[in-house]
This record gives sequence, structure tokens and C-alpha cells, in this order.
Amino acid sequence: MTARKPVAEIAAEMGIGLVTPHLTCERAGEAIEFYKAAFGAEEMMRLPGPDGRLLHAAIRLNGCMIMLNDAYPEMGGHSPKHYGGTAVVIHLMVDDVDAVATRAVKAGAKIVMPVEDQFWGDRYGVVEDPFGHHWSIATPIWPPKSPEEMQAAAKAAMDGMQ
Repeated sequence: MTARKPVAEIAAEMGIGLVTPHLTCERAGEAIEFYKAAFGAEEMMRLPGPDGRLLHAAIRLNGCMIMLNDAYPEMGGHSPKHYGGTAVVIHLMVDDVDAVATRAVKAGAKIVMPVEDQFWGDRYGVVEDPFGHHWSIATPIWPPKSPEEMQAAAKAAMDGMQ
């Protein structure tokens, strides 16, 4: 067997991480265009299949790679729309959460949780993209809260929900 480089070194040379979200979308090509318009993603590559659906694609967003493909229900590959929603939220840290959320809505997202200052120390909101994926968007409020302040704020927030 030939010696090879460690996987972390190979991934670094390729400019990708060791944990990468992989989204299945209905209309993955349209999803790529949405992510470019809404979040400033850069398209890295597309591999269309013989029927025009994307077998594989990749974008770079905030310096991280996200892989995408079209739904292939005949092979068990379904989008969140098939399941009536998603249990996964993709988190974006940005300089201006209000501007990014506004841009996402303008591109076709809907607000799931409005952008507001949160007890844990972020200005934070959640949008659902037109393909069923949820994106939390946050800008840290500076300076960060101490662990004690965060614990007290969490307790107050949870008490207020009951």
C-alpha cells in the first residue's frame, strides 16, 4: 500500500473542511442561485446527471464548503419538503445579521424567527429558504456575556416562556 497524506492535509489543500453540510434540494440549481443572492455564496462546481438533475454541486459560503444535490426519490434521496420540514439548522455568523436576513427575504426566504437580540449574546434570527432548509443568522453582541450572566439570562428567558 502506498503512503498517503493525512486526510486533514488533503482537505486543507482542497480548501474544504472535515465536516461539510450536504443539502438535498428540489431544484438544486435554483438553490445555488438563491444562496448566491441571499448569502453571497460562491459556486465551486456542478455535476449534472443525464436527466439534468444535479448529481453533485458545491458552493463556498463564509469560507466553508456546502455540497448540494437534487432530490433523487427513486434512490431514497429526499429534500426537506418531502418530510414536511427539517430538523437541521445551518448557522451563519455574519457582520450584519439584519442586512443578511433582509437580503435573504428579498431573495425568497421566509422569516421563521425574527432578528432580535438574544439572551445568549447574539443578534439572531432564522429564515427558511425556498427549498425547505433553515438558516440561523447571527451577529455576536460585543463584549460577550460571562458564563454567569449567560446562565442568569437563560433562566430568565426560560422562566418567561412558562
